Amino acid sequence: MTAANSSVARPGLSVVQEPVAARLQEVKQELRRIVEAELPLMAEVNAHLMQMQGKMFRPTLVLLANEATGGGDVPRVTTLAAVIELVHVATLVHDDAVDHSVLRRGMPTVNSLFSHQISVIMGDYLYSRSIIELVGLDDLEPLRVLSRVTNEMTVGEMRQLLAHDRLQFGEEQYDLLIRSKTASLIAGACEVGALRAPPAERAALGRFGMALGMAFQVVDDLLDYTEDATVTGKPSGLDLREHKVTLPLIAALPRMSEGERQMVTQLMQAPEPTEAQIGEVVAAVIRAGGIEYARTRALELAQEAEVELDVLRPSPAREALRASIAYVVGRRR
Repeated sequence: MTAANSSVARPGLSVVQEPVAARLQEVKQELRRIVEAELPLMAEVNAHLMQMQGKMFRPTLVLLANEATGGGDVPRVTTLAAVIELVHVATLVHDDAVDHSVLRRGMPTVNSLFSHQISVIMGDYLYSRSIIELVGLDDLEPLRVLSRVTNEMTVGEMRQLLAHDRLQFGEEQYDLLIRSKTASLIAGACEVGALRAPPAERAALGRFGMALGMAFQVVDDLLDYTEDATVTGKPSGLDLREHKVTLPLIAALPRMSEGERQMVTQLMQAPEPTEAQIGEVVAAVIRAGGIEYARTRALELAQEAEVELDVLRPSPAREALRASIAYVVGRRR
């Protein structure tokens, strides 16, 4: 199966996780150990976060990269996979605080259920716990990779805030944003799973993760235009509601009529866009081909990712990494 065919063949995440399913259970146990807190309020927030826990996609990539490059160091890699997930959760907590989001995966966010202040502090706590675990491994390499990744993610968040004229936000800027905010952590997950691999394999898996992560974010941005809240677990049109300009809109704007562009400008200037405004802009983006452009870009990135796997020896883990590409471009939430 190739990435080009992945829009037809859509393996579920269970297929991707099958070679490492038992190890993922150990990662979940490790994650619970790491976030354990004596302070009752922190314990309560952590319990809520564990309920919100996602699909463990990034830890899966850590384990698969490890298996695909020879395995070994199981306890160490289990901790690294848990730390990757913890960093991911910390970024979501901070993102929800910055965006004042009230829902995440259909559940109340920390800032809506507790407070904005608690959300910021808990995000910091999760980051610090990650650092403690990395230092405990007594190995500079994973610390070096993840400190670089978290710095890139922070810069990406600031880059988004500094986009003053949103409708001048072009595709080059968008690529820089998604590389730092989303793809850097997925690339880091693939790289830390292969730290003991030959340099060529480690580098290829890092590039694989970067292309896969960019495809992941492009598809995520597509879902905001194509799926409703019952499927994605978040309000449809949320990006437009929050005045975020993503690839479908970027691609569509030059092809829109003057009236349609004015309609987009009015939405961006509205403090709280109406459902009607959002619906009209979504329809205009579809008419202008923004959805198809973004879909094509996601498939191009998927093909870039797939090429990087050729350096690896044949194995069930390598095929699961290949299946992860189809999963990413074909997912519905």
